[in-house]
Amino acid sequence: MRTIDWVGGAVEIIDQTALPGEERVLRLHTVGELIAAIQSLAVRGAPALGVAGAFGVALAARIHVDDPVALAVAVQKVETARPTAVNLARGARRAAALIPHGPEAVLAEACAVRDEEIAASDAMARLGADLVAELCGARPRLLTHCNTGALAAVTVGTALGVVGELHRRGRLAGVIASETRPLLQGARLTSWELTRWGIEHRVAVDSAGPFLMARGEVDAVILGADRICANGDVINKIGTYSHALGARRAGIPFVVVAPESTVDHDTVSGAQVEIEDRGSAEVTAWGEAVNPAFDITPFDLVTAIVTDRRVIRVDRGEKP
Repeated sequence: MRTIDWVGGAVEIIDQTALPGEERVLRLHTVGELIAAIQSLAVRGAPALGVAGAFGVALAARIHVDDPVALAVAVQKVETARPTAVNLARGARRAAALIPHGPEAVLAEACAVRDEEIAASDAMARLGADLVAELCGARPRLLTHCNTGALAAVTVGTALGVVGELHRRGRLAGVIASETRPLLQGARLTSWELTRWGIEHRVAVDSAGPFLMARGEVDAVILGADRICANGDVINKIGTYSHALGARRAGIPFVVVAPESTVDHDTVSGAQVEIEDRGSAEVTAWGEAVNPAFDITPFDLVTAIVTDRRVIRVDRGEKP
């Protein structure tokens, strides 16, 4: 199933905030509704956000077809709905480039973004499974973080797509899914998807990951990325850096799986990336909290980056 799509003149998404208790589909008819869905994390994940950005511009092009000023404002709002993942703005800008050709051309380009992400997921699953088998041998035990399945990528997924491919090949011994802030995306979403795929797994509290690696319960860490900088720094969900440090100490591979659209050659390093803070309300009902949604993993902690086009062996000095 597609977790985000264009259906009958509106954007349809699976509401990720309702899972796992309820499988609810939202129909988004306006740019404001789409932006609210993005900011509430009803739709999230770098590839899915790229598609959402493109579909948001398609909505705007239809609604403001006779008002170029309002259209430009709407496009800007879509591009900046969340600041850290590069795909959102890229998807929006790609669709916006077709505005001079009319709303149908914009929609066709948005659908092309969707279709390319679907194809990218299939390619990443194959390339990533081959790499993990090469690095870890038969039937590895994997730890994954955040949610990187179909919910984050329209279909199949990025890192979780690799997990699914290894399972289909009979080459997977087990999975540990970190619970993951914000909104426990690993415990709610990754666990839900693994259960649907029939993959046995355990959910671990976020801070347990490095200890489980040190205890020899993990053969490799595999996760996604919201942005990959030109030097190989990885911007991903908060907690990724801790898992990278744990993997380095334990001497196990740390593998990032993300589509080529996530590679940002215009950003030299992670130091240039704005890190979104989700605010105190998601953490505590009293006082102030530090609640970054993402962190920066330096490239020298990364073993390899798998995209839909290539495998980048960062541990051998290769750069995106």
